[in-house]
Amino acid sequence: GINEQGLVLMGFYLVGFLAAIGAAWVFKHITRAKERSYFIMELPLYRVPRWSTIGIHIVEKVKLFLFDAGKIIIAISVILWVLSSFAPGDRFEAIDKKYATQTTSMAPEEAQRMKKSEKLEASYAGQMGRVLEPVIAPLGFDWKIGIALITSFAAREVFVGTMSTIYSVGDVNASGMTVKNKMMSERNPDTGGPRYTLAVGLSLMFFYAFAMQCMSTLAVVFRETKQAKWPLFQLLYMSGLAYIASFVTYQ
Repeated sequence: GINEQGLVLMGFYLVGFLAAIGAAWVFKHITRAKERSYFIMELPLYRVPRWSTIGIHIVEKVKLFLFDAGKIIIAISVILWVLSSFAPGDRFEAIDKKYATQTTSMAPEEAQRMKKSEKLEASYAGQMGRVLEPVIAPLGFDWKIGIALITSFAAREVFVGTMSTIYSVGDVNASGMTVKNKMMSERNPDTGGPRYTLAVGLSLMFFYAFAMQCMSTLAVVFRETKQAKWPLFQLLYMSGLAYIASFVTYQ
């Protein structure tokens, strides 16, 4: 009843728990409160839960995700599709001409895949990712992951939708490959090996274990503290911690 995925997920919960305890201990000595506060909580009476209550709670949580996070994911996916489908100048036309006049021993399917890859890289989204790529390359990330890191700042759930959109742009799905299969078959041009290795996967998970990839959380912190310095500090320190953890993991 215990598999590798479950152990990894549990491990990251423990990593987050220990990191929170460590951060609290450090900030206890860095930030000094002007007044002493007390934690008081009234414990409810414990009873056997009702199935109707559990059902209502589940429905409310699902609706909250679908209508709050879901709207953000759809909006960002549409914007990303537009940025991935258009390019500055006549770059798309130049790529089409290149492959129309090029004679190669490459299979038609492979040539089509290469053309789509070049178009995606030349698009507005690709240019955005290329700007960020030198910064995140030491973490094992490429420009496609870079785009997903930018969009997932709205909510980390957006990362999956972003990668799905990136790997589906311009694809007529003739091959019937899923996004997962496309990612598994992608090669790293520098090493010739798979793009998504164990090191890249763990590096990405460590990044999201620490990074402040949630705009709504920063908004709540600003509302509660009435100061911009605390959400800014939170963003900088958690992003720095995520970068270091990801860098050490990958390297």
